Formats: sequence, structure tokens, C-alpha cells
Amino acid sequence: MFKNTRQSDRRFLLAMFIAHAVFFLLALHYKRIYNGDSAEYIYMALNIKHSGWFYSGNPVLPVNIDYLTLRPPGYPLFLLAVYMFAVNNWVVLFLQNLISIVNTYMLRHTMQRLGYDTRYDWLLVLFIIAYPSQFINANLIAPDILLQTFVLLYTRHFIALVLDKKISNAYLMAVALIVGLFVKPVLYPFVYIHIIVLIVVAISSKLKFQKLLAAMLLPLLAVCLYSGWNYHRTGKYHFSSIQSFNAIFYYQYFFSAREDEQAGKSFLEKERAKIVALPGFSQQYDYANQRGMQLLKDNAAAYIPFHLKHSAKLLIDPGKGELDMFRNRLTLDILYKHKTKSFSEMLKQGDAKALKKYITANPVLFIAIAILMFNILRLAGLVYFLGNSRTAVIIRLFIGGLVAYFILLTGPIGSPRYFIPVSLIAIGCAVMGFQFYKERSNKKIKAIS
Repeated sequence: MFKNTRQSDRRFLLAMFIAHAVFFLLALHYKRIYNGDSAEYIYMALNIKHSGWFYSGNPVLPVNIDYLTLRPPGYPLFLLAVYMFAVNNWVVLFLQNLISIVNTYMLRHTMQRLGYDTRYDWLLVLFIIAYPSQFINANLIAPDILLQTFVLLYTRHFIALVLDKKISNAYLMAVALIVGLFVKPVLYPFVYIHIIVLIVVAISSKLKFQKLLAAMLLPLLAVCLYSGWNYHRTGKYHFSSIQSFNAIFYYQYFFSAREDEQAGKSFLEKERAKIVALPGFSQQYDYANQRGMQLLKDNAAAYIPFHLKHSAKLLIDPGKGELDMFRNRLTLDILYKHKTKSFSEMLKQGDAKALKKYITANPVLFIAIAILMFNILRLAGLVYFLGNSRTAVIIRLFIGGLVAYFILLTGPIGSPRYFIPVSLIAIGCAVMGFQFYKERSNKKIKAIS
């Protein structure tokens, strides 16, 4: 992919190296390289290294069956590749930064297949830098940048399949999806969408269905085999215990918004007490899923708009909380135990003195506002791209559907890191949207003159 790089390629890569180097140096300074999930990935990597045990809990504490399947092994195995030589998370972050740079170049190269003009590199670089979540997550012990790699690979080979009609791309899509879902389980429901995607491509591109059949079913087979292994270990056929956890966790935010924060906390505490009281993991898992479905049925009219509203926010969320945590101005303890009011909440109160005090205490607010403006521009460009007929409709539907998939699954628990898997795709398409708009305007001017 890096052969025969032209001068514009070198300039783009240099810009990405500089931007990533700056954030890596900032990470070295602030040393906030862990989030609430990091320990579980590290524990699993070390447990595999020392005893071959795929377990994401602390090995000196009593075994919690949840931790056998809470985290899939993809990212821990990535950590293990480093830990086999030295347990050094700065080496991990250095590699993640390199992967992030490769991701940006892969995006650019993929977009060129759709007509991207490298004269707009200045805008692409600007949009990438104006989304600091990319760089913050490259400097966190978390799987999101690695997941982004496989989502980009999946998208790249989908576009190649549509344009070139080579069956090998369908199999590369399947491989990318399989590895991606073992990096983070948010992708495992996508195995069913993957089948639909390949059926649609087969029909629209007039490819032989039987040649695509194995590529359609391989990811589903991988999920079934892993779920079977989990059944052997836990007594419950399932892919990840995070599914049952989130089935109820969503509603903490819902009840907090509908009533108050204490109502949300009380709801979650009561539900978790009921789950813990059940005799075994299988019963606990089933109860959580069934309770989640029942809550949805009982509150559908109120919950669905709530979920959609918070999902949509992910498209423009500037990630002030991420910036504060990266800069060591916010901790998980403050975030969850000592709730601080957001800027939007301060605006609603209309207290000028409190607002002035908030702005003084949060100088990063102005950076967040700038990011918000760029995110709005990105959304506008993405919408224009999706509505522009210069790109094949099947590709536009796929990209729109892929972005929608991630934001809809995130719902009320969303933060910019949940958008990372598709953030570069959204940025690339937004830049192409502005490119198409500019080229269309130039044609109109020429026609008039």
C-alpha cells in the first residue's frame, strides 16, 4: 500500500506522523492512558500469558464467570504480542499510533477509488486533526483503534468488490469482520447484516451466489464456534456477557433523564441485586436479556425517541469529557460519583455568574466548541456525499448503514470513542462531499460564463 508514494502521499503521511507524535508526547506528559475497561484487557492478556486462561478478571480474586466472556480475545492477544517481550504499555501505545496513521492512509487510499482528489488533502488533514478523539484513543489501552482498522478493511474490500467484482474481496470482507468482532463484540450482530450485504451485491453486480456463499457464512460460523466454546466454559451458549449487561444498563440513563439521577442509580442497583440472587450464570444472562426486552416493551413510546436522540448526538459530540480525562482534569471517580454539570446544562439554567465560573474553570471549552463546529461541518459533508449520485447507490447505502449501525447500537451510553470505528469513514466521505459540491459549483460557473 505504501509503494510508489507520490509527493502528496508523503506530505499527508508527514502531517499524520506529526499530529500523532504531538498527542503521544502529551500522553507521556499527562499519563492518562487507561479507562474503565483497560484493566480487564490487561488481565486477560496476562492470564493468557501465564496460564493460557482466557479470563478478564483479577486472577487472585474469586472467579467471576462474567469475566470469562466479558471481553473477546482479539485485543488481549494484541497486548500479548507486546507482553511476550515486555509488559510495557507505552510500546502498545506506540504501535497503536502507527496503526492509527496506517488507518488514515488506508482511508485516503480507499476514498481515491471513489474519486477523491488529493488536492483536498488539506481539508482531510484538517478534519482528522479537528477530531482529537482519534489521537486520544490511539493513546489509550483500549481496542477502538484496532477495531477501526478492521472496519476500514471491511469497507475497503466492500468497495473493491462492488467496483472490481472480484470474489476474493468478499472473503477478505469476511476475514476483516471475523477479526473485528473478536476485537470488540459490538460487531458480532453485524454477521447477519454481512449476509444481507453480500446477497445485495450478488444481485446488483450479477455475481454467482454460490461463489459468495462461504464468504457469507464464515463470520456466522466463527460466532457459532466461539459461542459453543463459551457454552463449554460457562454453561450458556452466547458470544459475550456484555450483551446482557448492556440490556439493562441502557435504562439507567433513561430513568435518570426521565426522573432524576438517583432514580437511575436505584433502578440499576435493584436490577443487579435481582440478577446476583439468581442461582447460575445462564439464569442471570437470560434474566438480563428478558428484562431488557420487557423494559423496551413497557417504555417503547418514550425510550425509542430517547435512544435515537442520544444516538444522533454521537455524530457531533465534541468529546469534552475525553479531552478532560486525557488532560488529567477529570477522573472516573468524579465522573460517576460526583456528577458535574455539562455546559449545555449550565446554559439551560441561565445563571450568568455560574456560567462565567464554569468557562473560567474549563478553558478547554473553547476547543470543544471548535470541534463541535467541525463535527457539524463533517455531518453536512457526509449528508451531501450520501445524497450525491456521483457515487454508486449501493456504496452510499452501505456507508450510511454502517455509520447508522454504530451510532444506533451506542444509544445513551455514547461517547466519541464509540464512533471511532467509523469516524475516519465519515470524515473521508464528508471531505468528498465538499469536493463534489465545489466541483459542481465550478461547473455551473463555467456553464454561465
